[in-house]
Amino acid sequence: MNARELIRTPFTSSSTADEVLQDIDLTGVRAIVTGASSGLGTETARALTAAGAEVTLAVRSTTAGNAVAEAIAKSTGGIRPRVVRLDLADRTSVTRFVDAWDGPLHLLINNAGVVTGGLERTHEGWELQFATNHLGHFALATGLHHALARGAADRDGARIVSVSSTAHMRSGIDFDDLHFERRGYDPQIAYAQSKTANSLFAVEATRLWASDGIIANAVNPGGVATGLQRNFTPEQKESLDAAEAAGIFTYKTVEQGAATSIVAAVAPEFAHSGGHYLDDAQEAYTVPNDAALAQHPHGVKQWALDPATASHLWAVSTDLLHA
Repeated sequence: MNARELIRTPFTSSSTADEVLQDIDLTGVRAIVTGASSGLGTETARALTAAGAEVTLAVRSTTAGNAVAEAIAKSTGGIRPRVVRLDLADRTSVTRFVDAWDGPLHLLINNAGVVTGGLERTHEGWELQFATNHLGHFALATGLHHALARGAADRDGARIVSVSSTAHMRSGIDFDDLHFERRGYDPQIAYAQSKTANSLFAVEATRLWASDGIIANAVNPGGVATGLQRNFTPEQKESLDAAEAAGIFTYKTVEQGAATSIVAAVAPEFAHSGGHYLDDAQEAYTVPNDAALAQHPHGVKQWALDPATASHLWAVSTDLLHA
């Protein structure tokens, strides 16, 4: 449904992160991977490290992060990622991380995510999934803008990977009630809103920062069993099981799930082209907002790529963080 031809790569749903990185040397590339203490984040960090990148694991638990760093060092022949604490739901933690960063940054992988079984809020009163999955990453990326611009200048471009989800198809952005102060709380809708926000971030970041050599793309890793599901309610688990039974998705390994993030991070096809949503290592096709997920499991809804909505969300997010 796109007017232009979609961007294609040689990779598929079964490709692994290592296959995407085959013959690619990332020596000298400085990368941050959020949520790198488990699941997709761990595999993304391991693959980047194995390809020569200098990786920083941005994690809430440095104990878990250090265990991952040691495992990566063993698997890569002694290359050990840095471990730095980052709690995306805590503005002070994000500020501390940004202030401590020194030098250029070439890759920012906004991978971390949280799923709640019920309504939880930050101390500001923000709904936790939106605050963590979107606002925390937004604060991190904008805080590191200068470092990314420096990275872009010395390596012909810097990239941001924003991990979204098929869940974005459940909800757009409710600007009238972002934090569920008036509407009834549905954790699936709240998660969906945050994943739509992840995609919209990539659209506006690219528009604003492409002139600095920085581009951003959103990715759907697909169905991967990770720690993200540990807080699912019975209803959420039933919904996931029903989607699998209906053929909407099939589970991938973490190696396959991380591949689409790695494509967005290193594939030449996306070196200077941002604001896209990738699925199964390809740019996804756009579907109307009323399209059913069951009929379009590999599509992206218009509301997740709309430039006007992306610009508005950026302004609202900026206001929230500086209130």
